[in-house]
Order: sequence, then structure tokens, then C-alpha cells
Amino acid sequence: MDKQNYKIHIVGAGVSGLIAARVLEQNGFSPIILEATERVGGRVKTDVINGYQLDRGFQVLLTAYPAAKKYLNFNSLELQRILPGASIFKNKKQHIIGDPLRDLSLLFSTLFANIGTVTDKLKILRLNTTLKNTSLSEIFATKEQSTLAYLKNFGFSDGMIRDFFKPFFSGIFLEDQLETSSRMFQFVYKMFGEGDVAVPKGGMEEIPKQLVRQLQNTSIQYNTAVASINEKEILLANGTTLESDFTIVATEPSQFISNLKNQATEWHSCDTLYFETDTRKINKKLIGLLPETDSLINNIFYPTSLETKTSGTKELLSVTVVNNKGVTGKELVNRVQEELSKYCGITSCALLKHYHIPMSLPKLSELQYEVRPSETRLTETIYLAGDVQLNGSLNAAMLAGESAALGVLENLEGLFK
Repeated sequence: MDKQNYKIHIVGAGVSGLIAARVLEQNGFSPIILEATERVGGRVKTDVINGYQLDRGFQVLLTAYPAAKKYLNFNSLELQRILPGASIFKNKKQHIIGDPLRDLSLLFSTLFANIGTVTDKLKILRLNTTLKNTSLSEIFATKEQSTLAYLKNFGFSDGMIRDFFKPFFSGIFLEDQLETSSRMFQFVYKMFGEGDVAVPKGGMEEIPKQLVRQLQNTSIQYNTAVASINEKEILLANGTTLESDFTIVATEPSQFISNLKNQATEWHSCDTLYFETDTRKINKKLIGLLPETDSLINNIFYPTSLETKTSGTKELLSVTVVNNKGVTGKELVNRVQEELSKYCGITSCALLKHYHIPMSLPKLSELQYEVRPSETRLTETIYLAGDVQLNGSLNAAMLAGESAALGVLENLEGLFK
């Protein structure tokens, strides 16, 4: 059979599915992507409201991600870089700390910030050096422990963990106890140290949009929900049955495949609230952290501190709540506004949008950096992609999509020699 006649379906037009399609295209195939919503991106989407660009959840791109460097054109994304540090709201004051080796403007504020001890700051330099000299394969081969245990074993003080590491990495891991694997901490910390933290000028959805533009022979069927997947067959929610020579599931698979029902992935949730404000309380391009143990707010950021393709008439404030403690709806909005006033001195802000995101990041253990193509194979014709196969990151989504596509190609290898 000619390559063009193979029916290879990819379920999900998120980043992982789009990478899988690209790899298949590069090898002469014309895959079909089935996407349940009206547009690509999966969990990486950007809405425009009143002229403001609202990412669905505060998200960033780490430019050191190896897969991102391989598959993305950073120049055409017009990346807007965030400074390598944080502004910590403590005792009604801002304390700015960061990596002065990467941005000299952060040197004096970091040295004199009332965050951690001198010993803590020296240990940060040692941590930087340690991880710079540790390969990714070595990181993902280390014995897993919690991030909190790793930081304590490294010798950081309770104050440094409470005021910086816990709020900063809780916002990344979307859980507030630092229970996430130390492998993930070391990986992310290493990536922070080796590249930039950035957002595309048009918002995070520019990433999947760019991946779509790179596709030439892939068809995408939007608003096409899948009900179940079987060997060589896909049942759509509307009752239609599709024949499929190979199927790559680039989303959480247990909802479609009956023998995986008891292996459903658990997820971290979060709330992201966007407010319009008159002025910015953080003058630099920095994330703001709230280390208060009783606060709902984990971090804040002003997307309007960066250049954007479209903008409203005032400032845009993003607020992330990692653990809403059962507070929802209007009550959550009111509590957040009270905390913005109490801890940050932000007294005038009008709600633009409240996103509750129940499936923000997968809860995973035994984290891996990559997966061999053969290991993505669930059955003779069904392959698994998505970051749920490795670790919760954009890099993992890309690598898993690549490996699943290569798994299909390995299966077909003998037919096209």
C-alpha cells in the first residue's frame, strides 16, 4: 500500500498531537487529526477579551527545552522574555531576588533582599553549578524524592523554602506542598538556568498555531469528539465509525480505551483570574509571589509588562490560585481581590475572566525524560502520546508525540524498504 493511503489518526490537536503529525509528514504520510474543540492547542490556548491576551492559565515557554529548540522557530514567535527572578510580597514590602549572573540589574536587590540567609544565597549558586554540570539523563535517573525533601537535604533554610522555593515552584507544579518529584524540580531549575523564560508576543497559543502552519499534508477535523478507540477502529461521539490503520492517542487515553479505565491519570487543578488595573505594582518584568501560608493567591504577573500583539487600554493582571481551599465562584473572586489589597496594595481591579482549569497538569510519579518509540505502543495499532507519558511539560508533550510517531514508523519499517 502507498504511504498516502494509510489511515493514521491522531486523537487530539494539542502540542503532542501536532508534533506526531509533523514527524509522520516528514516520513511521507498524511495523518488525520481528530480534535474535539474548534481549534488547536489542547491546554495551550489564548483568548482575547477587551483587547487583552488571556492565556488559559499562566504559562511560559522555557527556551532551553531541547524539543522546543528542535521544533519551534523562536524568532517568528517574537518571544518576550521575563526576568530570571521574582518579586516577593512580604510584610507589605516587595523583595526582589533573581539570578544576577543572568541579569546584572538583579544583583543589589538580591544581595540585600530580606529573603533567606547569606548561606542560602551561596547554596543557590552551588545548586546552579551542580545542575549545570548534571545531564538530563542523569537527572531522570536519580532516586525520586519530594522537591521539599530535596531542598531540605540540600541545606536550604526553612525561611528560604517558605518565602521563595515554595511559592515559586508551587506555581509551576500547581500543588502547594512541593510533593512533586525532585526529578521535575531539577529538570525545570536546570532549564531556567540555561535559557530564558518567555511568552510569545501573541500569547502561548502562538506555539500550536506555528506547529499547524508547518504541516502540509495533515487534515484536521475540528469539533470531532471521540467516544472510544479499538483495534483499527475509532467510534466518534456522533456514532460514526472510522477505519484506522494506526491511531495515536495524544490526550489522556483512559477515557477512550476500555482496558485503561482503572489507570486514569489524576490531575492538578488551578484557578487563573485576570483583572484590569490602572497601574502596575511590579515595575520590572517579574513574577510576583505571595509566601503567606493562609493566602489563596500563589503568584501574580502583569502580562502587559511584556509586548503583546493586542492590548487593552489599561494594565492586565494575572492571578494564579493553586489551592482554592474549596472557595469557588464569586466568593473566590472577592477573596482574591481582598488579598490583592491586603498583601500587594492593589486596590483597584476589575475582573475580566476567571478560568477554573480542572486538568492543568498531570499528577505523575516515576517521571521520565523520554520514552522509546516501542514503549509508546499499547496494542498492534494503538500508540500513546501526550505529556502524561513522561512529565508535565511542553518539552515532554513534544517528545512523547515524536516517539509515538516513530513507534508507528518502526511498525511499518519493513514494508517500505
